[in-house]
Amino acid sequence: MKKTLTPLFIPVLVLIIVMTSCRAPKDLEYRDFKNFSIQQLGFSSSTIKIDLIYYNPNNFGLQLKQTDLDIYLDSNYLGHSAQEYQITIPKRSEFTLPFEVNVDMKNMLKNALSTLLNKEVWVKVTGTVRLGKANIFKTFPVKYEGLQKFSLF
Repeated sequence: MKKTLTPLFIPVLVLIIVMTSCRAPKDLEYRDFKNFSIQQLGFSSSTIKIDLIYYNPNNFGLQLKQTDLDIYLDSNYLGHSAQEYQITIPKRSEFTLPFEVNVDMKNMLKNALSTLLNKEVWVKVTGTVRLGKANIFKTFPVKYEGLQKFSLF
């Protein structure tokens, strides 16, 4: 008599594959920035544009749909960025995120000289991003703080 495990083996194998493939994504790693430019300069508000370089350490690609972030430099509120995207993030590779920030010039001018002349700036970013895969999106909180090398000259 031959024993067969097929009726039980296939559902268990499918369950194991599904459970291991649905892990939460690893955090994207910030690498660098480039192409810093001032798009609009004003007394009450200004707009700056910058390209951020990130690395996706996951074994799968993602899609970025939306960002809603507040940015602080040396504990001073710099501005807010709320953008709609449709950026495809490839698996295990670097990608560029074009980023636009509406700067509150009143707060920025208070400590601008000391902040901009330093070679390193304490950057704090809080808010949310909307990431997904296969057009299924989920909102993730963003809380980043770190010392960044920064130079205008």
